Amino acid sequence: MKSLPVGELKAQFSEVLEKVQQGESFEILYGKKKKPVARIVPVNGTKEKKKKRKLGLLEGKVKYVFAEDFKMTEEEFVNLGK
Repeated sequence: MKSLPVGELKAQFSEVLEKVQQGESFEILYGKKKKPVARIVPVNGTKEKKKKRKLGLLEGKVKYVFAEDFKMTEEEFVNLGK
């Protein structure tokens, strides 16, 4: 993710929007300390990065892959131990 101060964002807004459409994200910096205050991210058309699931005791010892269409309802999850 790239960071831009408000002034640069205003000057390059069209270019930034083109890059956002291509899947890039931008953080907006504001004030004298250039503190991050907002993000510009793609709405759709790009896949968000999925957070890795922790395996607890097995972390780092095994590899795992979840299918793209893997889904489980809360009811299915609750009934796993039954």
